[in-house]
Amino acid sequence: MISIGDTLISTELFEKRFVCDLKACKGQCCIDGESGAPLDQDELEKLDEVYDEVKPFMRPEGIAAIEESGLYEIDADGDFVTPLVNGGECAYVVFDADGTAKCAIERAWLEGKTQWQKPISCHLYPIRINKLTEFEALNYHRWPICDPACKLGASLDVEVFRFLKQPLIRKYGSDWYAELEQAYILYQDYKKDKR
Repeated sequence: MISIGDTLISTELFEKRFVCDLKACKGQCCIDGESGAPLDQDELEKLDEVYDEVKPFMRPEGIAAIEESGLYEIDADGDFVTPLVNGGECAYVVFDADGTAKCAIERAWLEGKTQWQKPISCHLYPIRINKLTEFEALNYHRWPICDPACKLGASLDVEVFRFLKQPLIRKYGSDWYAELEQAYILYQDYKKDKR
């Protein structure tokens, strides 16, 4: 683990390669899983603020799930998450003509209807953040449905942290990301010295 401010970063973010391949996976991460997308406490208010703008982009099934459960719910671990449609896909999922899952929240943002892009947990995937007492730990999450992303990332030689530059800056700021880049250089030097 590498420490930057109040974050602990797994070196797997430097070691693993990853580039989303929506043509291959069709956005399966928005469909599979035990619960909805994790939400930060401050994102609950954001969902309240943007829902009226997001709703026109949603499917009837998603609207029905939200009318039944609310804009968010608490999962079995006690965390806030987006609701699911009949225990399946996220309530905010919409599908392209080819069946690719997309996000209604992000669609509203792309159309300039909101200032909020989507939950940070979605934007940061495959990084998962574990909140510890004094730190946030950033870990690489493995999921077989992302095997195509791992293959594409390997073929393009793109590290996880570089693929996720924009959401990492969104979450922690550009100064933090610059420190992460420096940490990567030091880590590469350390690996060379160990050989």
